[in-house]
Amino acid sequence: MRLAAFSLAFTALAASASAAPLSVLDRNGASVAVEAYGPNVVHVVIASDKAKAAAGPGYGILAKNADNKPFKHAADAAGDHFASAALKLTIPAEPPHTPSAMELRFAPLLPSVRVEVADAAGKPLANMTGWEMAPTEVTGEKTFQIGARFAAAPDEHFYGLGQNQDGILDLKGRTIDCKHWYDAPTGETVCVPFLYSSKGYAIVWDNPSETVVSAGIFGSTHITSKVGERVSFFIITGTPKEIYAGYARLTGKTPIPPKAAFGLIQSKARFESQGEVLAVADTYRKKQYPLDVMVVDWFYWTKMGQLDIDPAQFPDADAMNKHLHESGMRSIISVWPRFEKDGRYFAELDKKGWFLKDKDGKTQDGLPFRSDRVGALIDSTSPEARKWFWEHMRDNVLAHGFDYPWLDETEPDLVPDGFFYSIGTGDRFHNLYPLVHVEGVADGMRAWKPNERVLILSRAAYLGSQRTGALFWSSDIPSTWEALQRQIPTGLNMTASGIAYWGNDIGGWQNVPPVASTDRAPLIDPKGSEAVVGANHDYPELLVRWFEYGTFLPTLRIHGQRSATDIWSYGPAAERILASYDKLRYRLIPYLYSAAKETYDTGMPFMRPLWMDFASDPNVATLGTEYMFGPALLVAPVTEQGQTTKQVYLPAGTDWYDFWTGKKEAGGRWVTVAAPIDRIPVFVKAGSILPLGSDVQSTAEKQTIATIKVYPGADANFTLYDDDGHTYAYEKGKGVTTAKLVWNDKTQKLSGSRAPVEIVK
Repeated sequence: MRLAAFSLAFTALAASASAAPLSVLDRNGASVAVEAYGPNVVHVVIASDKAKAAAGPGYGILAKNADNKPFKHAADAAGDHFASAALKLTIPAEPPHTPSAMELRFAPLLPSVRVEVADAAGKPLANMTGWEMAPTEVTGEKTFQIGARFAAAPDEHFYGLGQNQDGILDLKGRTIDCKHWYDAPTGETVCVPFLYSSKGYAIVWDNPSETVVSAGIFGSTHITSKVGERVSFFIITGTPKEIYAGYARLTGKTPIPPKAAFGLIQSKARFESQGEVLAVADTYRKKQYPLDVMVVDWFYWTKMGQLDIDPAQFPDADAMNKHLHESGMRSIISVWPRFEKDGRYFAELDKKGWFLKDKDGKTQDGLPFRSDRVGALIDSTSPEARKWFWEHMRDNVLAHGFDYPWLDETEPDLVPDGFFYSIGTGDRFHNLYPLVHVEGVADGMRAWKPNERVLILSRAAYLGSQRTGALFWSSDIPSTWEALQRQIPTGLNMTASGIAYWGNDIGGWQNVPPVASTDRAPLIDPKGSEAVVGANHDYPELLVRWFEYGTFLPTLRIHGQRSATDIWSYGPAAERILASYDKLRYRLIPYLYSAAKETYDTGMPFMRPLWMDFASDPNVATLGTEYMFGPALLVAPVTEQGQTTKQVYLPAGTDWYDFWTGKKEAGGRWVTVAAPIDRIPVFVKAGSILPLGSDVQSTAEKQTIATIKVYPGADANFTLYDDDGHTYAYEKGKGVTTAKLVWNDKTQKLSGSRAPVEIVK
């Protein structure tokens, strides 16, 4: 009874927040609702219950942005037709059907419903060929397993669905268990149910329960969710820019992070004292290695859930942060959502009913498996609990001068299946927690300091998580070459899911393996690193390659369980290269920050797989070993020990310049590229403008443009963007500076620049 009330309350809440649909149709007893979110986004809901079909969308979707005005509805004998300037959607008529003997025994007794989506010219894009509702009982709740099938072309490719660390870019022919799963065999999975098709459409699946997607198998893409009373999905059509703009309209814009987020973030599991934090920070300044953020990870507290700072470790956190700020740095501190029974807040939260509960209504303490069996999970599906958590985090922790929170375990780590949130079962809302938990803190931060941009580290995401100002990372991955290799396609599918700010623990989080991974001689002399890596003599080489890759990620954060993670603890040979890439990262900030503005404006991620920019080149459809970083740079990380050359594919339709040597290469072919230990293969697309900044110690310094590099071969333009780096004035167009740089390839002239110009030849 209680569960039914939860379900009805959720349905009513969704309905009240949404505009009326364009139409609710009847197909032999099945109700089909159609609504729009602008000209290229349509929402289709199918249910046996008309009220559920007409109800608004679920969590993560911005129902206020529904906009039916671009569409016209017409009906004829063939069905109902909805058309805009961007797409045509048809719900075909379904004449009454007498089931065959086979159907009576084996097929679900559901009225047939089909959905056909075409572009404005009538070219078919996406066809839903069938839907499913199978009665089931989950955690004591009578419900349904729901699903739908979509036709898939033989040459169709699929991307997205959040974070899956299997090391493969193209999802075609694969079955993805779309759920938050810390213990996934290849590394934590994160479900963002956004499936991008190479045919010019994307499916946004509107269901937060565990979802299984079989993409392009036997001519069909099959999506099923564990719990639900309706099939609800969105189709977005168009070019990549049009699709991501539609996704932003549907789930929220990606804000520009504080400029500090683009610099080096120094983390460790864990800095054991205030003195260690300051010693590392001061050494960066002494050595003149750029650094923006110091991170205080877990167990700075006296007890998990105390929401306090242990004075034995951090006797004066206010003074520590004041020193960091005076040094041009910011700070991040980790805050967990778990509470031990003997902590000071457990009894209060337990009495209020603000923890995840078991079937008997009792607070669930710890996990039934693994070694971390202690701690109750605060129920962030409850608005009151979210408010309490934010206020106590603010007053007890952040108020000591910390700039930003790190919200760990946001998947959550205490798996909710079989348990109960305030809004319903953990099974029904399996994937929801990271959205509501992080957004509760983000909203609180913006209200607390309305002139300071939100920045949050978060370990998981859901539809709409990009709007919270969070930076996401790939969780507690091993410190191995294989883990490094898997990160590249992992990140590309995450950004293809609309999560633009993704990174990973540079060097891996898990302990360094006790011995080297190979008998081959390391390319980095390990002398001087023994205290950190022991006998793993190729680890300094791995760290260098990982840091080179990290220099070309949306966020650069070094982390891990090693006894030291700073860039001078791996021997002089490694330090020299790590420092050089640290400085390169800061020279790239004007380019990156301009790309961030473009992401804010358009929704397009600035780290993206090659198929987004070169869709007409079939050779890039499955290529997950290299990527574009902004509009100009192609990056091909080295992921093998001892490797000094790399095969790199240069997409067709343009020439390419080696970033390091300036040598020009023709596109549409593989090239062998020199990759000595101090060089990651990077190419610049012909017809590009690349602004490089002056050397600075942090983004707190005013950075000038040192040079504008132009790579001829085509006309080019680049909007160089800057603002104050930390307020929200940019949302109103205030305090921003832009320079429109235009390259005329015929005249070989660049206009709009006051900085020195270098034409690469």
